[in-house]
Amino acid sequence: MSNITKKALETSFRNLLMSKPLHKITINDITDNCGVNRMTFYYHFKDIYDLVDWMFTEDAEKVLNNKGKFDTWQDALVEIFNIVLKNKIIILNVYHSMSHEKVENYLNGLIYNILKDVVDQNAKNLEVMEEDKEFIANFYKYAFTGVILNWIKTDMKLTPQIMAEKLMTLIEGNIVGDLISFKESNLSKQHK
Repeated sequence: MSNITKKALETSFRNLLMSKPLHKITINDITDNCGVNRMTFYYHFKDIYDLVDWMFTEDAEKVLNNKGKFDTWQDALVEIFNIVLKNKIIILNVYHSMSHEKVENYLNGLIYNILKDVVDQNAKNLEVMEEDKEFIANFYKYAFTGVILNWIKTDMKLTPQIMAEKLMTLIEGNIVGDLISFKESNLSKQHK
């Protein structure tokens, strides 16, 4: 029952975000729209920003739960762009109403998990240290997040497919090359 109420509050909040800027939405607006009292809201969330975090986490989990279903990591990347685009008004509203950090943290978590999976898959037959795989995934995470944030900042004019193609062109083969470079670097350190 608890999750049903949280989802109902989220739905009310999303509906309000479609017509109002985030900074003009109150907890009373959300609870009135949802048909519950303020205490019910506070039972589930400490404030509106907590609701935003939960909402982004829920969206991220949907993508991550499906990551094994994508044929390629490029398909997963297109899916990330599609989710952001599907929630364009909400994302732009949050992006322009609060610190960009909420959107950035959401994207960082989402992208890192997908990229780490890609790095792990490409490193299967290579002896690469875990910290090096994490470093590579983090490097690309920040690059991807920066590109997506810029896409958001410019009102998402390009399609998700074009954005994903641009990113794929940049890193085509680079992850494998990076893994090999780290492997060779570690081997040379071991022989010294």
